[in-house]
Amino acid sequence: MSPPSPPARSPSDVTGAVAAPFKRRPGRPRSLPPKTGPSNASNAETVARLRDNGRITLMWCAFQGPPNIVRVHGRGEPVFRDDPRFKELLAHFPGIDPWSHGLRAVVVVRADLIRDTCGYAVPYMAYEGERDLHERPFAREDDASLDAYFTKKEHVATSLDGLPGLPLPLPPSSM
Repeated sequence: MSPPSPPARSPSDVTGAVAAPFKRRPGRPRSLPPKTGPSNASNAETVARLRDNGRITLMWCAFQGPPNIVRVHGRGEPVFRDDPRFKELLAHFPGIDPWSHGLRAVVVVRADLIRDTCGYAVPYMAYEGERDLHERPFAREDDASLDAYFTKKEHVATSLDGLPGLPLPLPPSSM
């Protein structure tokens, strides 16, 4: 199976946008009770959808080997940096340095349904390695500069649909 693709989220209003970024970070997700994963995706779509209705779907596709698609349907909650649980949850991801890439939340997911499908239409693709392009700029940032960066970006404090996104100014880290 491939590493997980980021979750697709749907708003409670059927006319809203479905957020489906193609960004994956090392260390996501880990099997913990409940399921968790650090979030540093662009903008605020994951956080906004979770804050709106809590629904989330995680999907894995087999791009090599036997065809298969596995989906985990559940409820999620963003745990922000100022939440007392943040440090404890982040400890489950020893390879993740929250200061080197602007980590803002850990997403806790409770799986309600796990199912698989054939995956016959999934193409073969080869994994060549991770890119470090996302981490390099954030390695130079501190909380003040990250806050300034996120504050001036469109669709961070609110989603594409105007739902509440990331809390700005950024909550102080509990670490």
